[in-house]
Amino acid sequence: MASIKSAALEPTELDLEGLGPGQRVLRLLPVYGLPILMVALIALFSILLPETFPTLLNLRSILADKSIIAILSLAAMVPMMAGRIDLTVGYGIVLWHILAIALQTQFGLDWRVTIVIVLLLGCLLGLINGLLVEMAQIDSFIATLGTGTVLYATALWYTGGRQVIGMIPRDFTALYTSQLFGLPIAAFYVLAISLILWIATEYLPVGRYLYAIGGNQRAAALNGIPTRRYVIGAFVVSGLLGAVAGVILAARLRIGQASVGLEFLLPALVGAFLGSTTIRPGRVNVWGTVVGVGILAVGISGIQQFGGQFYVEPLFNGVTLLVAIGIAGYTQRRRRLRPPAPPRPTGAEGA
Repeated sequence: MASIKSAALEPTELDLEGLGPGQRVLRLLPVYGLPILMVALIALFSILLPETFPTLLNLRSILADKSIIAILSLAAMVPMMAGRIDLTVGYGIVLWHILAIALQTQFGLDWRVTIVIVLLLGCLLGLINGLLVEMAQIDSFIATLGTGTVLYATALWYTGGRQVIGMIPRDFTALYTSQLFGLPIAAFYVLAISLILWIATEYLPVGRYLYAIGGNQRAAALNGIPTRRYVIGAFVVSGLLGAVAGVILAARLRIGQASVGLEFLLPALVGAFLGSTTIRPGRVNVWGTVVGVGILAVGISGIQQFGGQFYVEPLFNGVTLLVAIGIAGYTQRRRRLRPPAPPRPTGAEGA
């Protein structure tokens, strides 16, 4: 995760001083390029597909289908702030949605109790990942790949490769099927989670600490930041959000099967990596991640409506991931090569 650090490249007022309108636009383009691209794609597909793309039905479909990926991208984003990666966001959802179904249909638990259990297990998974990374000093990619594989194997063992089915309470499925203001309720879950993470990362000390750890953990420790505690906490939050996504997936599918879930891993990581290239280029951030998922949603929806084959979505996700990592690496090199801004003259010096 050395490619995602805490050095944001958004221009400051000092950077923009003395620039003409055209130069200002060029300077701000890397910051808002992806949101502009998303708006351009929406306009393009709306013109080319006027009967199917710019419709309320398509909007509802996009918001409902991509809400789970958006939550998983936000889950992956939190450890990335601290320079770590969590692959269990894709593996964990396989087991979590199966448990959410099995605890109700095979063990007879109330759906509210089921949700609490799944969420607690998600936090436990995050705690285990954090301890492996910080206490056992295992690389986060390897540690989460190992725990994720164990989770997937557990799901296969429990289901035996078969579907977990049974009667699901309507109140539970309403967690996904309900609408608010004519839009899928799942979209508002994403909005609520995004707002909470945005406030925490931009306006609370925890956000500054995680970015500092991602930039240079040793320097952060020397400045008195309890780095291990915050890194472990980041994994716990990631595990919690992954479990939330699992519950929503269970309410959506109404069955549990081990063959479902892994396909969310790649787009979730793509969304998080794309988030480091916009709004605050050079570091992962909440609204950049949401925009990244939006780019994937709009692009794939438009291509599929043009008659794209079944392999278009993974191809689009893979290519976009390579582009996102390339842009992230470029912004880091640019940050290192950019000369420091000259100090502003004080009042006495100006006189």
